[in-house]
Amino acid sequence: MLIEMRSQFSGKLHTMSIPVTIQQLDDFKKDNRPIQQVFPHLNADQREFLLTGATPEEWDELFGE
Repeated sequence: MLIEMRSQFSGKLHTMSIPVTIQQLDDFKKDNRPIQQVFPHLNADQREFLLTGATPEEWDELFGE
């Protein structure tokens, strides 16, 4: 699914393809479990994008590799 998020760091709008469903995203918003438990199949970059809207490139630019 293509997900569009605004970065909490730069304010830029980014889009990323992430293998989740609308139902999973809704459940995550309602649930207080850590994102790693809700989406164990996602990698760290995908989880970070869902949390902050930051892409891997933006993260590296802001905080280094």
